[in-house]
Formats: sequence, structure tokens, C-alpha cells
Amino acid sequence: LRFDEQVRVVVFKSEVKGVFCAGADLKERAKMDDAEVGEFVRRLRNLMDEIAALPVPTIAAIDGYALGGGLELALACDLRVAASSAKVGLIETTRGLLPGAGGTQRLPRCVGIGLAKELIFTGRQIDGEQAFSMGLVNHSVPQNSEGDAAYQRALTLAKEILPQAPFAVKMGKLAINKGMEV
Repeated sequence: LRFDEQVRVVVFKSEVKGVFCAGADLKERAKMDDAEVGEFVRRLRNLMDEIAALPVPTIAAIDGYALGGGLELALACDLRVAASSAKVGLIETTRGLLPGAGGTQRLPRCVGIGLAKELIFTGRQIDGEQAFSMGLVNHSVPQNSEGDAAYQRALTLAKEILPQAPFAVKMGKLAINKGMEV
């Protein structure tokens, strides 16, 4: 995707109804030794960084649960659209873990330090409307009978981006991202 000049916007969605991404398989992780866990987390963090660094806008269509690494995936995207019924949260602390794929950096940039600490410390899950009210998602939409309301709104948003000058959009993304680092 990084090198395909035909790609102008990337929308992340799930093929599983009611789940955007439920995060890591903790049963699988429990079977790993410390070195394997470290490598797993490093690779996951690198993947999220690669998604965040894509030169084109990325949109997460959250039509269900986005928990742990699932919310970290959504946070790696530039824009987020959630169904009002979606459930999102960095729930790692409820499992004796820490968000390890960038959530501790990306969530505060999105909602502010105080709210990020509260959400991470408590492991609280919030719905799409609450996520919208705190600035975690750009849009919250009522879920439809097909279960893809967030995806449909994400497509509409992508169609708003498509007519814009590709170079200007890419440079705008780069300028914003670099500016957030200083």
C-alpha cells in the first residue's frame, strides 16, 4: 500500500460481524515464553507504526468491539468512525498487562492525558457515542441492520477525501504527524 500510487485512502474494517478487532489471543500469548512475548509485542508495535506511517489517510470503521490491540489498531489510523453500539477500550490492565502497541502514546494525543490515564488505569470499555464525545472517534453513527454502519460512514468520508489533490493530502498528513512530534 505504501508504494501503490493508485491507493488514495485505506479503510480498515472487519469481516466478523460485531467485532472490529478483539485484540491479541491471550490464550496463545500465555503459551509464549518471555522472549516470544517480547518479540510478539515488538512486531505488533512495528505493525501499528507502519499503519500510522502509511502516506495516505487511513480510516478505522469500528462496527463492534475494538479492545486492547484492536483499539490500538484504530488509534494507529488517522480517522475513526464508530457505530454508537461499538465497545472500545484499552483493557490490558484488567488482564495484568500494559497496552504495548502504541496505545499509551496515541490515546493521550487523541483524548488528552487525564482521560487517557483514566481509561487505561480502569480498563473501562466505552461505546461509540462516549468515544465521540471525548474525541476518540471522528464520527459515531447508529448501527444499521447489516451491522456495517461505521463502514458505510467511513466509505462516505473516504469519498470526501478522494477528490482532493493526492500530493496535498499526503503532505498535509506528513506535516500534521511531524508537527505532533515537536
